[in-house]
Amino acid sequence: MSLNDKLNSLIEGKIDFEGQKTTDRWLRYSLVIATAVSFLLGFVLQSQKVTFSVLGVSTLGAALVLLPPWPIYNKHSVKWLPAKKNE
Repeated sequence: MSLNDKLNSLIEGKIDFEGQKTTDRWLRYSLVIATAVSFLLGFVLQSQKVTFSVLGVSTLGAALVLLPPWPIYNKHSVKWLPAKKNE
């Protein structure tokens, strides 16, 4: 497999429906937790800079971990029906 093929497979990003559901669920959980933690830290320290910094870093971290098409997200591939032949 050439470097170009590997790069194309990473960019294409094939994940199945279960992988999409898993990614969506974990992304929601991580963003809710990041929002609560950043709000509490900002409130305790009385700093909006801390609030938005923690939220921004948490969002970027979650995006870097959850958005790439990891192979774990493609374990339940869809079995398509064969095409009908037109006569």
